Amino acid sequence: MSTNKKIYYGWFVVVAAIALALLAAGVRSIPGIMLTPIMQDTGWERASISGAVSVGLIVFGLSSPLAGALIARFGPRLVATAGTVLIALSTALSASMQSVLGMYLFWGALSGLATGLGGAVIGATVTNRWFHTHRGLVSGIFGAATSAGQLIFIPALTQATNVSGWRTTTLGVSALALLLVIPVWLILRDNPSDKGLLPYGAPEGLPSKAASPGATNGVMSLALRSPTFWLLAGTFFVCGFSSNGIVGTHFMAYAADCGIAALTAAGMLSIMGVMNFAGTLASGWLTDKVDPRKLLLAYYVFRGVSLVLLPLFTETTGLTLLMILFGLDYIATVPPTQVLVADNFGRQNVGLVYGWVFCAHQLGAAISAFLGGAIRDSLGSYGFAFVMTGIVAMVAGVVALRISRRDAAPAVA
Repeated sequence: MSTNKKIYYGWFVVVAAIALALLAAGVRSIPGIMLTPIMQDTGWERASISGAVSVGLIVFGLSSPLAGALIARFGPRLVATAGTVLIALSTALSASMQSVLGMYLFWGALSGLATGLGGAVIGATVTNRWFHTHRGLVSGIFGAATSAGQLIFIPALTQATNVSGWRTTTLGVSALALLLVIPVWLILRDNPSDKGLLPYGAPEGLPSKAASPGATNGVMSLALRSPTFWLLAGTFFVCGFSSNGIVGTHFMAYAADCGIAALTAAGMLSIMGVMNFAGTLASGWLTDKVDPRKLLLAYYVFRGVSLVLLPLFTETTGLTLLMILFGLDYIATVPPTQVLVADNFGRQNVGLVYGWVFCAHQLGAAISAFLGGAIRDSLGSYGFAFVMTGIVAMVAGVVALRISRRDAAPAVA
């Protein structure tokens, strides 16, 4: 077996997984785009719609370890295909919902489950099963795909909603997901050995046969007894706490407090998304060359300093510059975290272990989103919330140096 083919098949697998990541990112952007049109069309209260969004975020976080467990048992090909089918189903049902209960069921719970099955865990699994070298770079590509999905879908879906309405636009997303089902099933493969290949860059003597379904059943019991797992989960909790939890949720409101128009603030977030795309790719490249723990130290400390300084910027130019810097670091932590999970718990186990680590990320984001609003209501400003979060991020950077790094067996930790 060899990787020396004209085009290594694993790159086709990456393209299929990226297409699914783009779709999942686009679906997760729908609530923010369609909140106002749905309110105007149905007369439902903002709190009810926001509640459905919260349910979707919680289910999305919890479904990541579920996706990891299913991948360990059935393989990424079947799980990714099922996730794509569920995305098509959830968006189609969302387009026809006539009650708040339907919104909680279809737009909240089912959509959260669907995007969780087709989300970050698939990319992490593909990266570590198909690539022995360049894992950081491929992980960075998947992280950048998430940013690209938002950059592509947000303006496209906004324009489509203005022209055709939110129900027709949602049906269009469902049709797009259906079109993706067949190529995902045809292209994705569980392991390089399914195509008679080794992982990209692997030495010829490396065993090519992957762990059989069920072979990783004991890995989480080992992980839960490992301080390394809790350090990875804890630092990634802070990642969510200090990124989409506080900035992703509250930046627009903070800009409004500063007297900045919503359209201008949205433009700042778009700039942050572009820089996020570049920063995540660069982080992936660096992860292949630098100790991932040192990268996490740099990322978290840089992010923490940015958040501590954020209350000092209250005008458009300064905030734009800060968002450019913050965007470079927004999800740059993903490639080194995924590589550390693989190195410590085995590349075949990444889906399962990283699923729980990512769940901690979402939990941190949810808590930060709530605390940010509570602090703003209590103190009348976001200053204390930003400074507190920045200090927590800097502490996480120092803690990241305590994460162990070893080359675990490819199949079972």
